[in-house]
Amino acid sequence: MTAEVFLLIMLSVALLAGSVYFAFRRWKVSQHKKLFTQPLSPSQRDMVQRNVALYRKLPEQFRPELEGNIQIFLHEKRFIGCAGLEITDQMRLTIAANACLLLLTRKNHCFPGFRNLLIYPQSYQVPQTSHHGDIQVKHISHRAGESWYRGPVVLAWEEVLQGSINDQDGFNVVLHEFAHKLDEENALMDGLPILREAENYKDWATTLNREYLAFKTRVKNGKNTVIDAYGATSPVEFFAVITESFFEKPKQMKNKIPKLYQQLSIYYGLDPAQW
Repeated sequence: MTAEVFLLIMLSVALLAGSVYFAFRRWKVSQHKKLFTQPLSPSQRDMVQRNVALYRKLPEQFRPELEGNIQIFLHEKRFIGCAGLEITDQMRLTIAANACLLLLTRKNHCFPGFRNLLIYPQSYQVPQTSHHGDIQVKHISHRAGESWYRGPVVLAWEEVLQGSINDQDGFNVVLHEFAHKLDEENALMDGLPILREAENYKDWATTLNREYLAFKTRVKNGKNTVIDAYGATSPVEFFAVITESFFEKPKQMKNKIPKLYQQLSIYYGLDPAQW
């Protein structure tokens, strides 16, 4: 085989692969558009109404979009029961509805980059090793959920349901873990998601850095009220917990931390303090 023939074959393979890829992308877009226009069934809507307190507060104008996002989510994500848990429609709808609140008003109607959700019946245990200088300490961590970078989301159903029914405690493990999925869309999980406009980054960085430092001081002094203290762990966790508070404690955040609330309102394109 001559070099010219080999190059011609490789070029043909590359063109074919490109054609298949773009055909798949067109099919994917078409599929999303079709799913997005499908409302939930009456029984599905009733289930979301019962289990998702934030849905009951959601203005009517956003509900068709949320339901379309839920349809895409249910079609694309695979729910896997762990520790003997049998996945039900109630679980799938409750998790999807909470997660898809984060997608409202966004151009992207899905969470790309992963497929699987691992669901435990209750909080689960994970062995961990902490380092204190040269000393290693092994212990067991009890978790309600976690998000693996470019991997699955893990959730404890009991914690999901409790956080979904109570929309005023600032704790919603689904919002928390899927905020991490938004965070990783820019190739790094660093507390800085992809913002809507390029000009938003300067104000976001200035405000978030200042508010994170002020928040850590409040936690240290025992004067923190609006945001879960776990957010002081890192900027990554700070973004996840302020997302929970933005949806579940919006009026408190808007009153006490208005500039932080404003940045999240711009990012999510929502004003839940008015709901």
